[in-house]
Amino acid sequence: MSIEVRVPTLGESVTEATVATWFKKPGDAVAVDEMLCELETDKVTVEVPSPAAGVLGEIVVGEGETVGVDALLATLTEGGAAAAPAPAEKAAAPQPGSDTPAKGAGDSIDVMVPTLGESVTEATVATWFKAVGDAVAQDEMLCELETDKVSVEVPAPAAGILTEIVAAEGTTVDASAKLAVIGASGATASAPASAGAQAAPAAQATAAAGKAADIQNAPSAQKLMAEKGLTPDQVQGTGRDGRIMKEDVMKAVATPAPTAAPAPAAAPRAPAPVEDAAREERVKMTRLRQTIARRLKDAQNNAAMLTTYNEVDMTEVMALRNQYKDAFEKKHGARLGFMSFFTKACVHALKEVPEVNAEIDGTDVVYKNFVHMGIAAGTPQGLVVPVIRDVDQKSFAEIEKEIAEKGRRARDGKLSMAEMQGGTFTISNGGVYGSLMSSPILNPPQSGILGMHKIQDRPMAINGQVVIRPMMYLALSYDHRIVDGKGAVTFLVRVKDALEDPRRLLMDL
Repeated sequence: MSIEVRVPTLGESVTEATVATWFKKPGDAVAVDEMLCELETDKVTVEVPSPAAGVLGEIVVGEGETVGVDALLATLTEGGAAAAPAPAEKAAAPQPGSDTPAKGAGDSIDVMVPTLGESVTEATVATWFKAVGDAVAQDEMLCELETDKVSVEVPAPAAGILTEIVAAEGTTVDASAKLAVIGASGATASAPASAGAQAAPAAQATAAAGKAADIQNAPSAQKLMAEKGLTPDQVQGTGRDGRIMKEDVMKAVATPAPTAAPAPAAAPRAPAPVEDAAREERVKMTRLRQTIARRLKDAQNNAAMLTTYNEVDMTEVMALRNQYKDAFEKKHGARLGFMSFFTKACVHALKEVPEVNAEIDGTDVVYKNFVHMGIAAGTPQGLVVPVIRDVDQKSFAEIEKEIAEKGRRARDGKLSMAEMQGGTFTISNGGVYGSLMSSPILNPPQSGILGMHKIQDRPMAINGQVVIRPMMYLALSYDHRIVDGKGAVTFLVRVKDALEDPRRLLMDL
């Protein structure tokens, strides 16, 4: 009996998704609820489980293709009967950026750079997860590319042996470049000088490929293992079917390594510069880090940036949060944090001082009659700023849910470019790292950014009495070209007033 696998409900207002990764291939046996593939929308990542036990018959939609809700993804033959392999044009689904895998000599297939996204013309090869001579399964991840915007994973267009790596790690390639060559399963691998790797024994490679085909580890886990120099054998997977998740890798990294044997007696001390050089490590900046560095420097060079400071007594916000946090979480399924209060306070202040929510375009000032709030988030790869759109129209619960969801996806490296663009104002919380005071840098072309800091008990003079209050320093960096000092100070005072008396938020005061 043939069963159809279709796109599940994607959520309110989401009408289409892109097939990110197939974890099974035609002819594979699957169990009920076993993960078949992963879809990406502009909001969330959706896993598609198998509706029944059986054999995957045909993959209708290949990786990189966009589909609508309820579209047919694949067919499944229920039971244990072996399914005939899907037609070649379906089984080897076209990879993004090319119509079909490029054929080389004999049965070899060229691995090309996939589609990198609008306005992205080149990428840097960050990590190769396979070496020349390794056996690879269809859709198994070969390498990862980094652009100045996002990381792109490159899957194998077909099963076989990786016979050549054309672009080694650190190489910059254009959007149509060849990365590697995959030969037929029995082909002999010939490593070029750029690859610098020897072919692995055939039996070991075949076993490794079989394991990877059965269990596809989380892409974020693969990336972190490569960064930390770990192999899958060194990490205990806790995901479905033993799948290694990012948290498993972080746990393995945190586990202390066995104490090494004492080193032999040191040689005579070398001159200081030579000794220091031997202890240094030089690592090329990632494309994302280069972009962060360039944008931050551009902000300093282009904007007349100035910072004004104030402090806020967090007593009332903390009391309100403690009073309602349990009921809030029970009703809305989200934790009540401080970020929703600060977001709401900034929205009210931006309505009164609209130039902080504006931007300069040539000789024009563009005022925004909406608020798209950027919430800066630290990730292992660097600082990113996911944007909560139309935050001025959202409730506390909606804000908390979206901040949590986008922060989690930012740490897993699954944010799309659309989710990091279009912000009109940014909040950065250095307090989570213990910062007491700092001057945040603007996120161009925005004209304002609010810096939150650590909450610290301090003695304050109130009504002639010295009392201990939980205080936080606030910093507003702004573009002095369109925001005057009066407007900047007024904005910060309005944020302070709203937080010290949260009832003002409810009454729109």
